[in-house]
Amino acid sequence: MILMPLKHINEYREPQLVQTIVRKIKVNGKKPIRLMEVCGTHTTSIFRHGIRTLLPETLTLLSGPGCPVCVTSQNDIDAFIALARIKNVIITTFGDLMRVPGTTSSLQIERAEGKDIRVVYSAMDALNIARENPAKHIIFLGVGFETTAPTIAASLLIAKETGLKNYYIFSAHKVVPPALEALMQTDGIRIDGFILPGHVSVIIGTSAYRSFFERFQIPCVIAGFEPADLLQAIAVLVRQIQSGAPELANAYSRAVAMQGNPKAKNIMAQVFRPVDTTWRGIGRIPQSGLKIKADFASFDAEQRFEIPISNSKEPPGCLCGEILTGLKIPPQCPLYKKRCTPATPVGACMVSSEGTCAAYYRYADQSLGF
Repeated sequence: MILMPLKHINEYREPQLVQTIVRKIKVNGKKPIRLMEVCGTHTTSIFRHGIRTLLPETLTLLSGPGCPVCVTSQNDIDAFIALARIKNVIITTFGDLMRVPGTTSSLQIERAEGKDIRVVYSAMDALNIARENPAKHIIFLGVGFETTAPTIAASLLIAKETGLKNYYIFSAHKVVPPALEALMQTDGIRIDGFILPGHVSVIIGTSAYRSFFERFQIPCVIAGFEPADLLQAIAVLVRQIQSGAPELANAYSRAVAMQGNPKAKNIMAQVFRPVDTTWRGIGRIPQSGLKIKADFASFDAEQRFEIPISNSKEPPGCLCGEILTGLKIPPQCPLYKKRCTPATPVGACMVSSEGTCAAYYRYADQSLGF
């Protein structure tokens, strides 16, 4: 994570600067425009700062598949639950996964029934648990984008170097650029421009989107997370759309370089290989997942354990998949705020702190009137 100096936080929330950018957007944004943010943290920031209330009615912001927990397939969620039921296994996971409903259970339910499932803040915490419990199998559930994949890859490098034999990863990691291509080819979705993710781009760099941009010639801007960051990215996109001159632009240059973070990318490349994988709401996307390379097969939970899964099913009536692709918004789901709430989530989009449904539930009542 990039930690911004305090003066930058103040500068990027400065009311006069924000008002100046909003005026530019309103001058240029006179025709209907649909922009998609491809980052769960952007979704939350847009709501928290009331960005939508500042924009002209002609401009629509869509929340895309930017929440890694939300896009994790139901089959993978069920696999996590099945692993937790194996004897002598300790499951370690980020907290957001605990309450995601599987087909018949959840990690939270399994823990309540006595399974050893522990919330950790990093894969390094999971490594320590493995060292402290040599008679147990410790499995870390690797869910995330390019932002978290390097640290999880680093934990495998450490495990191999130190000869740790009881540490495993289930890699459900995903990478963002192929998902953008899939969105552009999904029937019914109209997107005029993309607000590209900030944290992911710190790792992969602007150049990672080049082939996507050249293929589809759609306006793309990498954005930061403060109000002025997001509004500036929107202003740049609106200008590009209005002029008919699409570009791949970087409005977060204080954190994102053209080539990203070479060291982090090298660590990922040592441990992971690209594979086709399934995204909730989108389906199978070529070369959009990361699995563990053969050199590290002894640390691969999918290779080490038999994982009995059958008949994985999406929650009946849940529109999380359509919401992740921008086809629907949460208030259009018949379960939203009825059966599906943060206290009783039906779908993953209501569970994660970066989920669109959770953001709507927390912020939309006061900012959008839903």
